[in-house]
Amino acid sequence: MYIHDSRTVVTLDAGGTNLVFGAMKGCEYITEPITYPSNAHDLDLCLDTMVSGFREVIDSLDEKPVAISFAFPGPADYPNGIIGGFLPNFPSFREGVALGPFLENEFGIPVFINNDGDLFAYGEALCGALPDINRRLAEAGSGKRYRNLLGYTFGTGFGVGMVVNGQLNRGDNSCVETFCLPHKTKNGIIVEEGVAVRAVKRVYAELSGDLGHSFEPKDICEIADGKRPGDVAAARRAFEEFGETAGDAMAIAAQLIDGIIVIGGGITAARHLILPSLLGELRASLSTIGGDSVRRVQMEVFNLDDQAEFEAFARGNSRRIPVRGTDLTAVYDDMKRIGVTFSRLGASKAISAGAYAFALSKIDGE
Repeated sequence: MYIHDSRTVVTLDAGGTNLVFGAMKGCEYITEPITYPSNAHDLDLCLDTMVSGFREVIDSLDEKPVAISFAFPGPADYPNGIIGGFLPNFPSFREGVALGPFLENEFGIPVFINNDGDLFAYGEALCGALPDINRRLAEAGSGKRYRNLLGYTFGTGFGVGMVVNGQLNRGDNSCVETFCLPHKTKNGIIVEEGVAVRAVKRVYAELSGDLGHSFEPKDICEIADGKRPGDVAAARRAFEEFGETAGDAMAIAAQLIDGIIVIGGGITAARHLILPSLLGELRASLSTIGGDSVRRVQMEVFNLDDQAEFEAFARGNSRRIPVRGTDLTAVYDDMKRIGVTFSRLGASKAISAGAYAFALSKIDGE
């Protein structure tokens, strides 16, 4: 929808260490990134830094941007642009900061702030995976199209965003989350303890006995692949458990949203180690008390990055059935199906694309 839009939106990647400013047009970057230290410990210095970064980007553009739009860590009242609460990376914001209204007053254009998981999902839904999947379905001659999407990010935490019928679900409290769902195998523990950088490191330490290791997930992936010395079995199991735990949480949301699942984030470099157990959870079965078996997720779940599985996904199970009392027939595809795919934009670009698309959708009154 916005891939060919000619309007410009200024963006920001807000981290506790650095603020990275840029601008997008047609869901593509049109400036080189401008980086400033976040100065997150000092509110006035942090806000002044934001103003300087946005102004530098705006001054470099050939035309005035229509909006500023970016992701910022929560908790927050995102619709009103207010950041506040326990923010580990932005301690000076904890008492509540009207960030959106402040920036609107400074620059005289609309300012939109959202959660990064929400914007990742929205970017993939409007500019990334979803239009690409629908294009591929059309090319395959399939009449099936998708408008619902779950976006997950694997990294420091377990981020999520939901797009339903093309609209971002922001919730009534800016609090659409799955990180706090229960862990599959650890009673009373949140799922994020099994789906995060720290989870991979912890499980490797526990299984290998190397409790003092300094490996990051990238290193543990290399151990699992035999490219670095270490405990191969422990490394492989660390990612298998990661996928199993993530898949368990995804199955809950997938059953409710009934749409495509897109995954991004740094840990997806180990997707070949994560995906089998993740799909195993999504494809698992449960039983009734009477002994009947039912699918954990009622839809069939396909790996859309596997060509053979995509072809089966596109083909479905269409057939013609008679219309009673007439010579007519109707096409009936009885295969309910969704799919899992990994981001091709990358999490950072998808978040910026989501910020871009969100700003334009609000300006257009959608």
